[in-house]
Amino acid sequence: MMDLISLYGRASEWTLSKVSGAKTKLDFATPCDEWDVRELLNHMLETQQFFVGTARSEDFSPPSPKPIELLGDDPVADFEHACSETLTAFGEDGVIAKTGLSLGIAFTDLLLHGWDLAKATGQDATMPDGLADAAYEIVHGRFTDEERKGVFGPEVVISKGVSAQDRLLAYTGRNPSR
Repeated sequence: MMDLISLYGRASEWTLSKVSGAKTKLDFATPCDEWDVRELLNHMLETQQFFVGTARSEDFSPPSPKPIELLGDDPVADFEHACSETLTAFGEDGVIAKTGLSLGIAFTDLLLHGWDLAKATGQDATMPDGLADAAYEIVHGRFTDEERKGVFGPEVVISKGVSAQDRLLAYTGRNPSR
């Protein structure tokens, strides 16, 4: 079984570096629908709050299509806090067993949106070794076409033999070559 805490921790470190590089580019366009960097960051914070609520068995609504304003004056501090809260909540005894793949989905979401941030702001978008493989294994084939709507775009057709990162991106509706 995958060590979801470790995967999430590694993805959060990488994504935090992308947040740091994006904090002065909040009005830049992103690969995500019609969101700019600020809206993407708000979505990411809202999503992490949802997963923390899931871990704590609290009643939280899934993130809204129009992200709510959660970003403060220091995006890096906001994300450090959100990631720390997520790790703490899922690190409690029995939480991962009780919540199934919730932390795996949180990890995948954070990793993918880190890529979105990197692409939007001209940063290196190469995911750390092993993370794309793990995320792909977590999400591939787990969503029906109907469930994909509002979560991922339509799968992008790519050639065989591409990298794990490109497979993950294509499966989640992102064009790896852009």
